[in-house]
Amino acid sequence: MSAKPIIAAALAVWLTISPEARAFDVLRTESAIPATPADAIVPDAGGCLFAPPGNPLLLGEAVERALCNNPKTREAWADVKAQAAGLGIARSAYLPTVAGTAQLMRDDSVTNVAGHPSLSSASTANLNSESISLNWTLYDFGARSASVTNASALLAAAHSMQDATLQTLFVTVAKDYYAAQAAAGALAALDVERMAADSAKVAAARVDRGIAPISDALQAQTAYTQAVLSRNKAHGAWQTAAGALAADLALSPDVPLQLPPVTNGVKPDAAFAQSVSDLMDDARRTHPTVLAAQAQVDAAAAKVEQTRAEGLPNLSLVSKYSRDNQPASLGLGVAEFPSTGHEWYVGLQLTIPFFSGFSRTYQVRQTQAQLEHQQDALDDARQQVGLEVWNSYQAVQTSMNGVKDSTTLFDIAQRSFTVAQRRYQAGVGNILELLNAQTALANAQQQRIQALTDWRASRLRLAGSLGRLETGSVVDQ
Repeated sequence: MSAKPIIAAALAVWLTISPEARAFDVLRTESAIPATPADAIVPDAGGCLFAPPGNPLLLGEAVERALCNNPKTREAWADVKAQAAGLGIARSAYLPTVAGTAQLMRDDSVTNVAGHPSLSSASTANLNSESISLNWTLYDFGARSASVTNASALLAAAHSMQDATLQTLFVTVAKDYYAAQAAAGALAALDVERMAADSAKVAAARVDRGIAPISDALQAQTAYTQAVLSRNKAHGAWQTAAGALAADLALSPDVPLQLPPVTNGVKPDAAFAQSVSDLMDDARRTHPTVLAAQAQVDAAAAKVEQTRAEGLPNLSLVSKYSRDNQPASLGLGVAEFPSTGHEWYVGLQLTIPFFSGFSRTYQVRQTQAQLEHQQDALDDARQQVGLEVWNSYQAVQTSMNGVKDSTTLFDIAQRSFTVAQRRYQAGVGNILELLNAQTALANAQQQRIQALTDWRASRLRLAGSLGRLETGSVVDQ
């Protein structure tokens, strides 16, 4: 039988396999891949499809957009896919390998024996040969098992690193969101410009009536001009902060964003009663960064065992079947005759690596050193997580006091300005008293806005340092 029909049939079968069939997850690794780059935080595959940004843009939406679309989270998602495929590669070592070969040749053979033409020969033939071979490792002293353990640990590490990336980006987006919200709030709250304009009008009227010196009008006009400059500066700060937030969401910095007022949303409470020591202990056990480092240690330990086992004997089942149509001849100078032949065998193959130039020894030492490195990295991760929890906890406590103090300061500054304004209008106060109260009120107003956003940002930073951030963390702005 000619090889052409066999080759054509094999190619036809291979080429007609659909992409879906080729992508069939026989070794069950795709179940470990999250449906979205946002993993469990935005588990719905449709959750990463967004309309234009909301008006106003709430923090929850901003976080979901960033976790779905930011390049950092997509990179971490791709790493999980790669490690899941690596687990499939490791599991595939338990299956046999089957390979086929086929050859089509045109053979033109001429032999000229000088002085003995009867011994000369010439032949032309179309030759074909086909073979199929099987190799199945039956026992390898745990090399494949260690390889699967290593791949599983690396997949777990990739998952934990994805979680850590999500937590880190969550905190970054919240920080940039609150910075933009504070900038927008400062811009909207700068009615000091209106107050300065009113004060300038009152001072000008008093000067016109001859009951105040011209210096009052000039000082009031100076304060008004400074308020205008402050408003322009605040507008620039808002544009910069909004551009940074848009970049976090994988949007162009010139996309217009509108945020809710700072005064809306969650207020400080006594929700953080747990001791900082308990919080640090929890984080050292459960934070995604620590879990990723622990998985890397497990992977490195499995790699040591895999490297050792690869230097031990290997028992395999081997089999091969081949056939060809090589012409046969009875001897030199005798014409060739068409013929066919076939061969097959099946048996066990034991491979014993007696000596490899000491490379296996150094490979084991290398993997042991890598294990030590990962163990040190785990200790460092635990230390860094504990420090971040400590710093975040202190920031929450400080910001809670800051909100309370800034609210008190704002109330006092508001009453002081009202009194100074009435005194000046009544002619019993001076312009400096009014302008000082006006400046103090503007500063107190901005400090209150900043204190509120600082507290909300530190609250989410603490949750992020504990590895507990989820979309429910930002239901209230």
